[in-house]
Amino acid sequence: MTKIAICGGSGYTGAELLRILALHPDSKVVAVTSERSQGKSPADLFPHLAGYEHLVYEPLLPDKLLKKADLFFMALPHSASQAAVAFFFKKGKKVIDLSADYRLKDPAVYEEWYKTPHSNKGVLKSAVYGLPELHRARIKKTSLIANPGCYPTGAILALYPALKGGLIDPESLIIDSKSGTSGAGRQTDVKYSFCERNEDFMAYGIGTHRHTPEIEQELSVIIKKPVKVNFTPHLLPVDRGILTTVYASLAKKATTLEVLSLYKRLYRGEPFVRVLEAEKFPNIKAVRGSNRCDIGLKVNTRTNTLVIVSAIDNLVKGASGAAVQNMNVMMGFPEDTGLKQVALFP
Repeated sequence: MTKIAICGGSGYTGAELLRILALHPDSKVVAVTSERSQGKSPADLFPHLAGYEHLVYEPLLPDKLLKKADLFFMALPHSASQAAVAFFFKKGKKVIDLSADYRLKDPAVYEEWYKTPHSNKGVLKSAVYGLPELHRARIKKTSLIANPGCYPTGAILALYPALKGGLIDPESLIIDSKSGTSGAGRQTDVKYSFCERNEDFMAYGIGTHRHTPEIEQELSVIIKKPVKVNFTPHLLPVDRGILTTVYASLAKKATTLEVLSLYKRLYRGEPFVRVLEAEKFPNIKAVRGSNRCDIGLKVNTRTNTLVIVSAIDNLVKGASGAAVQNMNVMMGFPEDTGLKQVALFP
């Protein structure tokens, strides 16, 4: 039985980790931290987490927590994870970081986009980007996983087969993503209040969103040369889900059925990627609450463009579900352990 500590367990990703791990037979949550909610239980903050009344939020005191757990999920804000991740990793613990602190391999790129220096460059070199569909072999051997961002997960999985197969021009990529407001975290900022977000739909972070270099990094790994993308995120007036639409110019002639055949072949056996049939496209309601990524696509012959659509739940496959999937791969558990929930509908 793997003993789990969740550092930063009072946000949406922390709560989702608790929900998923409640059904994981090979792990037990033994500690959960929150600076703001000390003394309360997860069930106090999140009534749906009945069964966690025995746990109490405690401050993040690394020396004290070290003795309690074997594996640490770090669900802290960006930059706040750096020191704690390095501490637990250097002490020989398994660590899965859900922040952006260990995703970008170049510390200069991290500093440019997150406006803070990286103080643990040596540990950064040991981190493996935690997208099993691309890096499963490396995840099996590591003790430190940088869990992917939600937007990058939907975009990278949508593009991976087309780029790997040389079907598209990598200089033509346009990524258009729409997310539920839970992607902004559990906060009191008025712009995320009901009255501000309801009946609204907006683009933000055009050309400046921090997930851009993460997407570019992983797409560059696929084709072994630098990739730059036009990435525009949007906020939907829904709780969860990300729908990503990617546009790319075809590098060679191909029909929709030929492209679908490539996608099905490359994703054959992947437990959490479903490639839809021709003329069928994903929607966020069909993946809500699940760890699945649905992908649909079509070749627009009139413009010689491949259009790819992916859908994920930003809190599951885009965050906490992916973290548990990574834990399963790292620990040698069946990859779908604790993650067999079908989507919630309606």
